Amino acid sequence: MRVAVIDLGTNTFNLLIAEAMTEGGFVTIYNEKLPVRLGEGGINSGTIVPAAYQRGLEAMDTYADAIRQWRVDKKLAFATSAIRNAANGKQFADDVFHRSGIRINIISGEREAQYIYAGVSQALEFREENSLIIDIGGGSTEFIIANRNGLVWKQSFEIGASRLLQRFNPSDPIKESEITEIVDYIGKQLQPLGDAVALHPVHELIGASGSFESLAEMILARFDVGEEFDGTEFAFDLGQAEVIHKQLLSSTREQRLQIKGLVAMRVDMIVISAILVEYIVRTFSIEHMRMSSYALKEGVLHEFLSEKSG
Repeated sequence: MRVAVIDLGTNTFNLLIAEAMTEGGFVTIYNEKLPVRLGEGGINSGTIVPAAYQRGLEAMDTYADAIRQWRVDKKLAFATSAIRNAANGKQFADDVFHRSGIRINIISGEREAQYIYAGVSQALEFREENSLIIDIGGGSTEFIIANRNGLVWKQSFEIGASRLLQRFNPSDPIKESEITEIVDYIGKQLQPLGDAVALHPVHELIGASGSFESLAEMILARFDVGEEFDGTEFAFDLGQAEVIHKQLLSSTREQRLQIKGLVAMRVDMIVISAILVEYIVRTFSIEHMRMSSYALKEGVLHEFLSEKSG
């Protein structure tokens, strides 16, 4: 069976086409990311503005063509923060269906966190002690506490990188006073996370895809770390991550465009992501950090295949 999974994120639309294996699991045969920026200009006012709406429709037309070319048997499309919080989000989903026949499932933040956990579980092994999984999206950011025995706690927060970027509109390069303002806001929003970590202490941070993939690629480009990024898991050196963090916060947009390992679609959001990651590392005294390149779409695929085989 050939399955297509589309993750309609606030900043990026992701398409994964995979072949289900008879012995279980899957093999990826096609993977694409399009920088749709669906939340641009309207994420904090609860609307998809016309230009972003059109970019979204055109991206889904592109994906529908790819799905036809790859002769996919099953299509699974999931929409997150930008669409679920937009007054015209359902209309967008309806328009996509009428144009392409792709039915979009608009999921809650809690369901999104569940899928992210399922995806990360396929990419790496958890330790006995608790790990804190973080998936920084454009509209929302999901936090999950998990260990070898399973999921302990999860919650979705409306502090995605695009949402924060449009809310604070920082200078280029960002000022210290602006960083402080953003950190204070993040701290207030994440009070429930602080309460959860007090009950379930964590020592490791696991970043799911997106910004963490960019961080891994920047580290590989800058440092001789003696290992290759294998595409599913990467162990960070916190000292190297700190060097990249300082570089990002002192850089202009033009300078970030020149950083090796940082793709253009992440140049605008990466500073906000870096501030958020640094806040988590410092606040919860994180000792280890890993990256999982599997997140929501791999979790959707895993759960679908598990249900089919079960």
